[in-house]
Amino acid sequence: MEPTLEVEDREGGVRVLTVSNPSRRNALNDALLARLDAALEPAPHVRVLLVRGQGGHFCAGYDLTHLGPPGADGRLPDDPLVACLLKLERHPVPSVALVQGGAVGAGFDLAASCDFRVGAQDAFFLMPPARLGIVYSPEGLARAVRLVGLSRAKQLFLTARRLPAAEALAWGLLDECLEDAEGRALALCATLAAQAPKAVTGMKEAFGLLARSGLAPEDVARLRQVRGEAFGSEDAKEGRAAFLEKRAPLFNGR
Repeated sequence: MEPTLEVEDREGGVRVLTVSNPSRRNALNDALLARLDAALEPAPHVRVLLVRGQGGHFCAGYDLTHLGPPGADGRLPDDPLVACLLKLERHPVPSVALVQGGAVGAGFDLAASCDFRVGAQDAFFLMPPARLGIVYSPEGLARAVRLVGLSRAKQLFLTARRLPAAEALAWGLLDECLEDAEGRALALCATLAAQAPKAVTGMKEAFGLLARSGLAPEDVARLRQVRGEAFGSEDAKEGRAAFLEKRAPLFNGR
């Protein structure tokens, strides 16, 4: 089955976005991101977004074949991902992530880009960039810090530890964790969709402005340089190869 994004507009203003890439546990690629970007265009009848994965898996991350060295024009390989998730985070209507199974790498960030996260009891989170030899986007790092705090975000990103549902709930990464996660996520969507649209969108924008401290232009330029060097490194090539070959990576710092 070809990777796709299923878009379903339900009664009451709920738009359900289902990532479907069953052979890769719903890993994202550029084609899927393009569909997601299109589905995130504001529409008058949409009052809330529900983001989920197909088949009991949330999202296994970003397809590693898309994470090669930077382009000659300075484009970083995950620029489409960064732009799409920023669009989701700043979408005028609220969003709910239904996290079943793994939210890994870009899947972690996809869930973090939503306003609310409802998890099943088998949900888990994992951030593997240090194991892949890459530097994650400052946008994604900032989301994690806002959700769990600086020290815990460092644990997740620098050690690639797996965070089970109960701990994710205790840390604030999940808002709720329960057996009927799907039912609860849909109920939350219905509640959000029933509120006054202008009040909800206005307050969501205000919360977003309050949460963003921002980076100076020179900081952004420096971080892009650091990330470009990491994406083009021997360690990044080794990290991708080790992941695909299901072995421990052997990094040399180059």
